[in-house]
Amino acid sequence: MATFIKFFVTLSILVSLLACSTNAQLISNFYGKTCPSLQTIVRNEMIKAIRNEARIGASILRLFFHDCFVNGCDASVLLDDTGTFVGEKNAGPNKNSARGFEVIDTIKTKVEAACKSKVSCADILALATRDGIALLGGPSWTVPLGRRDARTASQSAANSQIPGPSSDLATLTKMFKDKGLTLNDLTVLSGAHTIGQTECQFFRTRIYNETNIDTNFATLRKRNCPTSSGDTNLAPLDSVTPTKFDNNYYNDLIAKKGLLHSDQVLFNGVGSQVSLVKTYSTNGNAFARDFAAAMVKLSKISPLTGTKGEIRKNCRFIN
Repeated sequence: MATFIKFFVTLSILVSLLACSTNAQLISNFYGKTCPSLQTIVRNEMIKAIRNEARIGASILRLFFHDCFVNGCDASVLLDDTGTFVGEKNAGPNKNSARGFEVIDTIKTKVEAACKSKVSCADILALATRDGIALLGGPSWTVPLGRRDARTASQSAANSQIPGPSSDLATLTKMFKDKGLTLNDLTVLSGAHTIGQTECQFFRTRIYNETNIDTNFATLRKRNCPTSSGDTNLAPLDSVTPTKFDNNYYNDLIAKKGLLHSDQVLFNGVGSQVSLVKTYSTNGNAFARDFAAAMVKLSKISPLTGTKGEIRKNCRFIN
């Protein structure tokens, strides 16, 4: 009887430990012992990448956003298609526009050399995103860590769950709400468009057909975006400082210079987001503070932790 009780107690402890491991929470010092050099490696590689091309900070941020909006922040966006696997790279929001994969590959290689099979691609992407923004003059924040990598991806979810450049406010609000994000989160996270560029095909309708747009701004953008060609021609999302992470994006919205329809809808009419746009346009510190907090919130969307998923050896392929 005593042996049975001892066995039962031991079994209960093991089950409890497994449950805790499976439902582990993200923590900032997750790699404190297993890979103490992780954050230094990521930052050093992002410094090199930003020096080579400032735009890459925006590209990495976009990758992270697109990753988190499809089944959570699990690095599924990094997976390549194979003969037996369909990933998310060729979904509409990513095909021929998602970029920065090589930077993540380089960081992963350096991290693997220092801490073999310890750090997930999902956590590398989260750290690279934070560092890219900080290096472009934006805020920094403590990144919660402990994500694991997905062994699956969903092209259909990428097509349906990632907000598009022509989305209206109601659609954007619902899509963010579906991810546990509020209208305020939508307004501040849209400020990510203070850096980066976008293709003509995504703003052509706005500059030729919409009326809530500054006429001089529309004329300027038409020079590089003809009515029937030049789909991949690029224009900056921020009209003044496209490689500096600041609050000018919100000044653009107030001046009716939001390049994408999905940007300008934040400042049409009245609403809490209109008030927030005005606040951020004059208070860069408030924007930086709220953006950092919203990025932490975004990074916690449905992570794989504990024994779920895996630690990929190569970010492009499952093990």
